[in-house]
Amino acid sequence: MKARRQAIVVSFSGIDGAGKSTQIEMLRTSLTEAGLGSSLLTFWDDVAMFSGLREFCGHLVFGGDKGVGSPDKPINRRDKNVTSWPAMVMRLFFYLFDATSLSFQVAKAKRSNADVVIFDRYIYDEFANLPLEHRLVRSYVRTMMKLVPKPDVVYIIDADPSQARLRKPEYPYEFLQRNRASYLELKKIDESMTIIAPSSMIEAHSNVIAALGEKLPEQQHKFFSNIKAFIEP
Repeated sequence: MKARRQAIVVSFSGIDGAGKSTQIEMLRTSLTEAGLGSSLLTFWDDVAMFSGLREFCGHLVFGGDKGVGSPDKPINRRDKNVTSWPAMVMRLFFYLFDATSLSFQVAKAKRSNADVVIFDRYIYDEFANLPLEHRLVRSYVRTMMKLVPKPDVVYIIDADPSQARLRKPEYPYEFLQRNRASYLELKKIDESMTIIAPSSMIEAHSNVIAALGEKLPEQQHKFFSNIKAFIEP
C-alpha cells in the first residue's frame, strides 16, 4: 500500500500590516483551483501558550490597548514593542513553551488530510521581537531554530513600515522599522527563507506560488507554473 504524502507546511511572517492575510487568502484560492486542499493555523490562537495571560500583562502591566487596530480606529499596543530586559527575559521563557506547542502542532498538521497546511505567523515572528544585535540573544535564536520544526516554505512578507502602519495602526513607526530589520536579520541566519519584496498584491502572489510550486506534485506544479505565467506583469 502506497504511503500517503505528508502535508506540505508553509508559514507567513512579517511586520504588522505587511499583507500576510491577503497573501494567505490568495494562496488558498490558488490551491483550491489546483485541486489541493489547505488548512490554516493561526500562531497566536492555535500555537502560542498562555496567550490570554500575555495579552492581559501587556494591557495591565504596560498599559497598552487590546484588540486589532484599523485605519479608522488606531490603537496603541504595548506588548512585543516593550524593550526592557525584564520583558525580554519573560519572552524567552514563554517562547520555550511556544516551541514545544509548535512542534506538536506541526507534527499533527503533517498527518492531516490537507495537502498544504498554512501557518499565519510562526515562531520567527517571536524571534523578530528580540534584540538580535546581542550575541547571547542570537545564540538563543540559532539554537531554537534548530530545535523547532522548519516549514517546507518560510515566507517573510516584507513591507514599507510607513505603508504597513497606515493599514494596521497598532505600533509606533520606530518599532516597525526595528521589527522589519529583525526579519531581514533572520534571513541572514537562515538563508532558505523566502523574502517577498514589497510589490503589488499580484506580483507578491506570483512570487509566493513560485516558491511553493517546487514542493508540489508534478501535476499541481505545472498548474502553479501556468498561474505564475498568467499573472506576471
